[in-house]
Amino acid sequence: MVKEKPNSTRIYDKDGFRRRAACICVRAENEAEVLLVTSSRRPELWIVPGGGVEPEEEPPVTAVREVLEEAGVVGSLGRCLGVFENNDHMHRTEVFVMNVTQELDEWEDSRSIGRKRQWFTIDDALSQLALHKPTQQHYLMQLQLSKTLENANTPGRVVNATHPPILTNAASAAASPTTA
Repeated sequence: MVKEKPNSTRIYDKDGFRRRAACICVRAENEAEVLLVTSSRRPELWIVPGGGVEPEEEPPVTAVREVLEEAGVVGSLGRCLGVFENNDHMHRTEVFVMNVTQELDEWEDSRSIGRKRQWFTIDDALSQLALHKPTQQHYLMQLQLSKTLENANTPGRVVNATHPPILTNAASAAASPTTA
C-alpha cells in the first residue's frame, strides 16, 4: 500500500527542486547502527525515514515529524549532514542525525500501512539501501565521514546524490560537496 497524504502541498526551492528532510536515526553515540523503515511502495525493501517539507515548516521540524510518522521514534535532533540533491527525481533532502530515546510500540504508519522498522549496522544498511534507494547510501557515507571531520556542520553544503563526488580521503571529502 502506497502512503498518500490527502491535501498535501509539495514545496519547491528557487531552482525547482522539491524540498525534503530526513533523519539518520542512531541509538548510541558511536553511531554504529541506524534505523531503516520499509518502503511504502515496496514493503520488502528498506529506506531512510523522511519526506516533504510542508508549507511554513522548516526542515528540522519536517525531519522530526517524518521520523515519528514513519518510524515511530522520538529523540534529540543532532547535526545536519547536509543537503543531498537528486537530479533524477528533482528533490533536495536536508538530512539530520537523530539520537533515538524512545521507540513507540505503535505509530501512524505501522497502523495505517503496516510499515516496519529495523536497526541495521552501517554496512548492512548500505547493502539494503543499494537495493532500492542507492542515493540514500550517500547519507550514511556522510554520517561516517562527518564523525572524522572537524567541520561536519558546515551550513549550505549540497551533496549531489545522483552523481556524487568520488572521495579518496577525508581531506578531499571536505572540499567535494558543492555550496548552494
